[in-house]
Amino acid sequence: MPAMEPSAVPEPSPLPERVALRRHFLMCRPEHFAVTYAINPWMDPAAGADAGRAVAQWEALRAAYLALGHEVSLIDPVEGLPDMVFAANGALVVGGRVYGARFAFPERYAEGPAYARWLRDNGFTDVLEPQYINEGEGDFLTLDDVILAGTGFRTDIAAHQEAQEFLGRPIVTLRLVDPRFYHLDTALFPLGGRDVAYYPGAFSPGSRAVLERLFPDAVIAGERDAAVLGLNAVCDGRNVVVNAEATGLIGALGERGYTPVPVDLSELRKAGGGPKCCTLELRPAP
Repeated sequence: MPAMEPSAVPEPSPLPERVALRRHFLMCRPEHFAVTYAINPWMDPAAGADAGRAVAQWEALRAAYLALGHEVSLIDPVEGLPDMVFAANGALVVGGRVYGARFAFPERYAEGPAYARWLRDNGFTDVLEPQYINEGEGDFLTLDDVILAGTGFRTDIAAHQEAQEFLGRPIVTLRLVDPRFYHLDTALFPLGGRDVAYYPGAFSPGSRAVLERLFPDAVIAGERDAAVLGLNAVCDGRNVVVNAEATGLIGALGERGYTPVPVDLSELRKAGGGPKCCTLELRPAP
């Protein structure tokens, strides 16, 4: 009987080429950063925060963006607004149009007008002052064809419809159920093209089903990485600026062909923030 040929072992599929796109970000130096009140589970006024250390970590984040070739604009910090460093909450900018922020807590309310004023002064003339509570890119994350919108803790679901009508982009509502992940950008971030990474435990059963249907190839993060705000990350299509402690997520991203850029924002995390919280993307008109 002739010897059997060994079974052919299929070659692994090559990873898709990840392409970085140059982005324009708005950031706010945390000169007045402090934890003097508690409006989310991360904040402990008794423990406080080290403003000098926060500035140094923020400067390293800004330097990482510049090293990757991105443009970074700066808005002046306002004394008395310690959370203004979290620029992502200041607005949603898509196609040159600005959907302004209306904060849920009075401690942050003045940030919305401050960001809207900067955007008007810097060439964004189509600015909507919202009727409904929303916290900008904290709860609105933009992909190629759709905007994912969070609700459950901060942003009013009526703001999803208001933003859709103003921006002319389809919006998919996702409900958050774990108070640690009070903004969508703490539980999910867009990757290149039309995919995402997310932590399923942050979402309601129905929202998990929506994510599974829309993104069957998503990167799924575990609770350990989510709990260090590993999903509060920024991807330019190839490079992912991510909290250094999220080691499992960093490994998974590398396996998918992305290039992780680890940063340390542990001081800013004392107020519930990470790389994405510090970063508002300014998407120009087509």
